[in-house]
Amino acid sequence: MNRLPTLFVSHGSPMLAIERDPTTDVWTRLGRELPRPKSILIASAHWSTRAPMTTASARPETIHDFYGFPEPLYQLRYPAPGAPELAARACELIYAAGLPAAMDRERGLDHGAWAPLRYLYPEADIPVAQVSLQSPQSMAHHLQLGRALASLADEDVLVIGSGNLPHHLRDAFGASAGSAPFPYAREFQAWMKTHIEANDFETLADYRRRAPHAARAHPTDEHLAPLYVALGAAGERLRAECLYDGYTMGALAMDVWLFHPA
Repeated sequence: MNRLPTLFVSHGSPMLAIERDPTTDVWTRLGRELPRPKSILIASAHWSTRAPMTTASARPETIHDFYGFPEPLYQLRYPAPGAPELAARACELIYAAGLPAAMDRERGLDHGAWAPLRYLYPEADIPVAQVSLQSPQSMAHHLQLGRALASLADEDVLVIGSGNLPHHLRDAFGASAGSAPFPYAREFQAWMKTHIEANDFETLADYRRRAPHAARAHPTDEHLAPLYVALGAAGERLRAECLYDGYTMGALAMDVWLFHPA
């Protein structure tokens, strides 16, 4: 079997779980076109721990980790089975790469995981586990975390990073859904695209110092780190394919990327 690609999705507002837009159309199409995986491992911006952890619940709950949204959003459930064996395998690989790793047998799926999965795999019939970020850690750390998981692509596991690129909520809340992208956001997005397509991981890992408008595009790193996990999990050489680069609310890029092992 050919190696699976890895995937990065920008999950945007929780409202995307009930409101279709061009981003959700891309997710839906991807779910139909990608080879069907045996299981899914997803790194979401909304789960960070001191050291890497994986979710090992056999029946993960749908976590509604947001406030002030319409009631129908809180009624949604994504009843996919858990993937305890995948959780254990991921921990084994992470540990072998020289990082600590542990399993959380209670935690469910946060909206960074289940919102895009509702469109990618609406039948909720593929086992899912999450792997945590370490938000205080560098992007080099998250590349290393992804590379520890790279062999999963040979085991019919789809590795997904779910965040946003870029992600500035204060700017976004001051704009409307249809606002034109802020110029700084477009410049940052274009810089990232150039270095992703060049496999320039050294420069990407140092984005805080080298990328234009890095501090404004990402005041904090947690929504960018999943991209690095997905990049790392594709291996040290990859072919990057940007499937969508639209915006919502001016400051939230909704990039969707596939990373094909070269």
